[in-house]
Amino acid sequence: MANFDFDLFVIGAGSGGARAARVAAQMGAKVAIAEDDRFGGTCVIRGCVPKKLFVYASHYRDLLEDAAGYGWSIGTPRFDWPTLIANKDAEIDRLSGIYRANLERAGVTLFTERAVLEDAHTVRLTGSNATRRARTILIATGGAPFVPDLPGREHAITSNEAFHLPQLPKNIIIIGGGYIAVEFACIFHGLGVAVTVLHRGDHLLRGFDDDLVQHLQTTMQEKGIRLRLNAEVSGIAPRGRGIAVSLRSGETLTTELVMAATGRKPRTAGLGLERAGVALGPNGEVIVDAYSRSSVPNVYAIGDVTNRMNLTPVAIREAMAFAQTVFGDNPTAMDYAHVPTAVFSQPEIGTVGLSEAEARRHGEVDIYKTVFRPMKYALPRRNERMLMKLVVAAASGRVLGCHIIGPDAAEMVQIAAIPIKMAATKADFDATVALHPSAAEELVTMRERWRPPEAKAAE
Repeated sequence: MANFDFDLFVIGAGSGGARAARVAAQMGAKVAIAEDDRFGGTCVIRGCVPKKLFVYASHYRDLLEDAAGYGWSIGTPRFDWPTLIANKDAEIDRLSGIYRANLERAGVTLFTERAVLEDAHTVRLTGSNATRRARTILIATGGAPFVPDLPGREHAITSNEAFHLPQLPKNIIIIGGGYIAVEFACIFHGLGVAVTVLHRGDHLLRGFDDDLVQHLQTTMQEKGIRLRLNAEVSGIAPRGRGIAVSLRSGETLTTELVMAATGRKPRTAGLGLERAGVALGPNGEVIVDAYSRSSVPNVYAIGDVTNRMNLTPVAIREAMAFAQTVFGDNPTAMDYAHVPTAVFSQPEIGTVGLSEAEARRHGEVDIYKTVFRPMKYALPRRNERMLMKLVVAAASGRVLGCHIIGPDAAEMVQIAAIPIKMAATKADFDATVALHPSAAEELVTMRERWRPPEAKAAE
């Protein structure tokens, strides 16, 4: 390994970077990793994990209300925000420690400081100003919240700060319409905060199946979340003890707290990538090929920093493919087809495969759809509905997409993703015996093709 200190130097110890470093080390490579924050990355520190803990916390208000329908008599509930924060922080510290311990156990050299590229093979550690040379460099620095260049943007928090608020606000305006905006709107609402969502588009969750989106919007509004669509923000400014949010329509709304959930951008600024000759895309993403190789042959990138499919399990799969390609003599490309995903809104969304609109662009489809009240809501008399939908290729009968909104949707879709990935047909679903009583049994008992009401009326 002449002239090289390491076979692999990984910049960023999130889910993707940590997995790549650990697997490469287990395959016999001499590996180092640099992280200027806690180990675990966005997902563990300020993303998926703490968000899901907040989601669980926000469910309890409805659960306590529903308990009476099942015979439970519960006194006046009281929620304590500092307790949630402290317990969340303790769990995040525990998980971060596990990430670090696993890397050390695998023999990876750890640098707890920022690393930047000096050239295609040289990394400089900015804390100590030391340099290290590596045969291969992997960029796994993830992404960060993006706030538009609005007047007063400094008065808005992002999802990063939402996990560390000193106190829970009485009301909040959330700007955005993606999954982060939706999830935090439901979290804050569930914890008793008055929530207004401002979104410049005409519907939430761009790219998701239309039926899911419409069902979610209706249910959120029925729960008391205020949705303002086609509402474009022009500025944010302090007003008294609160904050004023101005709209291009001329209207002004006041609130205690403003959160910008307006997307994320790859974290590539200041890494020295341009200096090393690494080509970047229009949003600052590292441009890579199917094997995660950048424009510089020995520099690779995985995860959100490439802006391909920004999901933690995808970054982990990309890490495994990278390790096989570079250190396993087994060129492996990530397969992005039929990746299941969830939105931990209330109600929860789980989805895999093509939406109805996407599928129709490829040919004729049959739609199977059902809307019903889950059994768990029967005794509490909660009138919240669940929707399940299968998108099926008309010619072959192959199930192209499965979309669920309601309790445990993510758990069901994870399992449904397996037969869909295996190219199962609607006949395969129909041949499966239903598990009764369960909500999931609807996936194998939908027999009639869905037709729009106008088509039925015309018959």
